[in-house]
Amino acid sequence: MQLSNVNDVKIYNLSYGKSLPEWLSDRKKRQLQKKDVDIQRRIELIQDFEMPTVCTSIKVSRDGQFVLAAGTYKPRVRCYDTYQLSLKFERCLDSEVVAFEVLSDDYSKLVFLHCDRHVEFHAQHGHYYKTRIPKFGRDFSYHYPSCDLFFVGMSSEVYRLNLEQGRFLNSLQTDAVENNVCDINPVHHLFATGTSEGRVECWDPRTRNRVGVLDCALSSLTEGTEVHGLPSISALKFNGSLTMAVGTSTGQVLLYDLRSSRPLLVKDHFYNLPIKSLNFHDQLDLIVSADSKIIKIWNKDSGKLFSSIQPQTDINDVCMYPNSGMLFTANEDPKMNTFYIPALGPAPRWCSFLDSLTEELEESPESTVYDDYKFVTRKDLENLGLSHLVGSSLLRAYMHGFFMDIRLYHKVKTMANPFAYEEYRKDKIRQKIEESRTQRVNVQKLPKVNKELALKLMEEGDQEAELASRKKKGKDVPSILGDDRFKVMFENPDFQVDEQSEEFRLLNPIVSKVGQKRKKKLRLLAQQEAAVQQEADEEEEPEGRASSEEESSDDDKSWVEEVREQRRLLWQEGRDRRRLERKEADRNTVLLEQKEGEGEKAERKKTSQPQFYQIKAGEEFRSFGDMARKQKLQKASLEERLKLEENSGTVNTVDTAVGSKQLTFTLKKSEQQRKQQQAEREHHEERKKLRRSAGHLSSARGRGWGRGRGRGRGSVHY
Repeated sequence: MQLSNVNDVKIYNLSYGKSLPEWLSDRKKRQLQKKDVDIQRRIELIQDFEMPTVCTSIKVSRDGQFVLAAGTYKPRVRCYDTYQLSLKFERCLDSEVVAFEVLSDDYSKLVFLHCDRHVEFHAQHGHYYKTRIPKFGRDFSYHYPSCDLFFVGMSSEVYRLNLEQGRFLNSLQTDAVENNVCDINPVHHLFATGTSEGRVECWDPRTRNRVGVLDCALSSLTEGTEVHGLPSISALKFNGSLTMAVGTSTGQVLLYDLRSSRPLLVKDHFYNLPIKSLNFHDQLDLIVSADSKIIKIWNKDSGKLFSSIQPQTDINDVCMYPNSGMLFTANEDPKMNTFYIPALGPAPRWCSFLDSLTEELEESPESTVYDDYKFVTRKDLENLGLSHLVGSSLLRAYMHGFFMDIRLYHKVKTMANPFAYEEYRKDKIRQKIEESRTQRVNVQKLPKVNKELALKLMEEGDQEAELASRKKKGKDVPSILGDDRFKVMFENPDFQVDEQSEEFRLLNPIVSKVGQKRKKKLRLLAQQEAAVQQEADEEEEPEGRASSEEESSDDDKSWVEEVREQRRLLWQEGRDRRRLERKEADRNTVLLEQKEGEGEKAERKKTSQPQFYQIKAGEEFRSFGDMARKQKLQKASLEERLKLEENSGTVNTVDTAVGSKQLTFTLKKSEQQRKQQQAEREHHEERKKLRRSAGHLSSARGRGWGRGRGRGRGSVHY
């Protein structure tokens, strides 16, 4: 329930608050009522008092027990029993309802005018009869003495349907092109219709003659009214025998006495919207007029505003409950509003508890907001230079500060800061520029170090935020980029990730594909940032850029192939690197040997004397011709020497003139290989011990001696 105070008149909105969905269980509803304060304060006066989408019109039966509402979608009518405070029945219709009327005291006789020219009659049990009028209808009225229905619409004729005889009677021919609304006086049964040309034509149903024409178009113009077109009649309502209220499409309400062609009073809503509903409150001589934005309650003698109601949604229809201060509204919203104004009258008998409830609310204290005063603290007074006013009548102490007149505050602030308006203007301009910049492409600012890692974290953060928003209870996990503990990783170059290292490539199997896409996105971001910086310098609004293509997600098993490919590339790179290292080492060895050989030759030339070699014990002397071949072999690379020795069969022995040297190359086996070989040897030895001879099973005839599966010459018969 919401309380508003307009013109010192308290208005209670009984439909304000959250509505619970129908599919919730009773347990869930009780839990929400315990936890949610808004639901606890909600007053559900009539259960399910709403429509699926929109409510178009609403009426109360003459006995006051039933409230009927028509709406969509699907087109339907709902009847609510006020004694039971619940929905009595619901009937779906073939098309939308333009207008409907309750012919009986209760809901047993209903007439509906549809948008497809059909007129549908309902009895207490449901649908009774359906007929059609020649032109599209907009409104109709029921004449009780003759049981005639008068239909007006997109035609100059007023169609008459007699319910006693069950046939159409001669139509009433008007001078208008179209008729919008109609009404019948409840006292002398004068029929009046409002035309699209701004006229009201009155007819006597007894003689079927027109008794008068009232031109309301010129009378609706008041001082300061802007004329945009010819005002047509959009609402019409009789009160008593001589009073008639007319609403126009330009937002004026004209109050007439039938004995005069000039209006007694013209009330303007100042919204330039068509008047949709007119109602009279006889107890206080008030008129309740409504357009799509506001409901105004004003005195019919002076036009003074009594109060006003402005709902949150557009209004389609207004219905006042008889002899009470309650009114219902049909809105462009599923919920139908219920307003209670104690100043207009008491609550209806079926909800008399509202009187005691509103009295308790009036007794409770309310927080008052002062519009003409400004609350300031002692620090504000010091900044304004008004500390000397403390204790004077210009300041009223309140809590931790003071109230002062708003005019004095603005005057002193202007004197203290004469350039406040310029600062305010600059702030407004800056706000406008920032609002216009929100339409630009949002450029993501990346750190200088580990840009690709930062971009990856941003993308993962967006995905996690999207998943959390889909869940009801999503917890916000802080991002690494916003955590101060990891800020050094994006500032210090020592923390730069080496993407060419073996560990990075093996731990990130799909880094090749995603890395290319991320580098492409980094280039786009750099271009966007440069463009935004250039346009900011030129103070021009940048044009939007096309967003990068969405990255397609890889298959679930694609990373296996990527890992294999990365391992193969790493093995090939290692093999090439080792080959280069061997070539470099052999080249260094050859150069060193050449230098040593040149040194020996120089020494030989210097000492032209013959050299003697001593043969050690146990060594065999070989010819000197073999020495040249061995020296030539030593100058070759290690790979060439190994290939030559493998071909010649001498892998182990290398002889020189000074002795024999032996090099043995063996492959180092791991501990696991040695254990496996030892286990195999033990297994073979064990099998040799357990093997038994099968010589006694041998025969003269070998296997396959016979001829197939049939009888051979060596076959045995049993």
